[in-house]
Amino acid sequence: MTAHEWAKTLQVGDGFRLSDVDPQSTPGYSGAKADGKRDLASGLDELNQLQERLFAESRVGVAKDSVLLILQAMDSAGKGGIVRHVVGGVDPQGVALTAFKAPTEEELAHDFLWRVAKRLPEPGFIGVFDRSHYEDVLIGRVRSLAPADEIERRYDAINEFEAAVAASGTRIIKVMLHISRDEQKERLMERLERADKHWKYNPGDVDERLLWDDYMAAYQTAFERTSTAAAPWHVIPADHKWFARLAVQELLLDALQQIDPQWPAADFDVEAEKKRLAAS
Repeated sequence: MTAHEWAKTLQVGDGFRLSDVDPQSTPGYSGAKADGKRDLASGLDELNQLQERLFAESRVGVAKDSVLLILQAMDSAGKGGIVRHVVGGVDPQGVALTAFKAPTEEELAHDFLWRVAKRLPEPGFIGVFDRSHYEDVLIGRVRSLAPADEIERRYDAINEFEAAVAASGTRIIKVMLHISRDEQKERLMERLERADKHWKYNPGDVDERLLWDDYMAAYQTAFERTSTAAAPWHVIPADHKWFARLAVQELLLDALQQIDPQWPAADFDVEAEKKRLAAS
């Protein structure tokens, strides 16, 4: 299966129901954990080369395209692991990572998309959003942080915003890492049982767990309202970390393969420079 075919397998389509997705499944992949780790390592070589070509184009001013990876998930679903083991495997010079936190007073004084627009990747870069503007229709909806009519407005605003971003040359990859409630509980308990993971634990995560069904409903609505041709959603079962990492890598490969960046041609006489260098 090609990266493009696998991307289609994970894509949210008409009639999609989040409740039908088994977080322990590995759709589109028949291998086991050892196979997945091997394929992740081998795929990194191609990802590295494509990303380096894309970045090289930006260095000489010919890049027109960029990639934006949006990661959304319940806590402990593995966003950090994706950043370290997939995106972290390429040249950091060509990566722009943003971990969105609660908005500041300045950000709250603007429309919710204001701070997001400022962090979009430049041509030649891979941008990564660890959480994103979708928090404003997920936690915003579940916790009633904005009136219902404002939440409704935001879905249309997101679609218009993302359509414009895609039209400008940015390939948008929207990923929801779908972890089960039981798996999340195990991962959070591990953080409590290991002193080296206490720093990762947030007592507020338990409060959010109590609203699990509300969050799943909010995600379902987000998929229905904002999975578009310009920026479709992809739901990746995330109980198996190795599979989630491999699947995200394939989505990145698919986007970069479609861009097909090329090494920039030299703007100098290569043979003449060889002679000058040899004589120096």
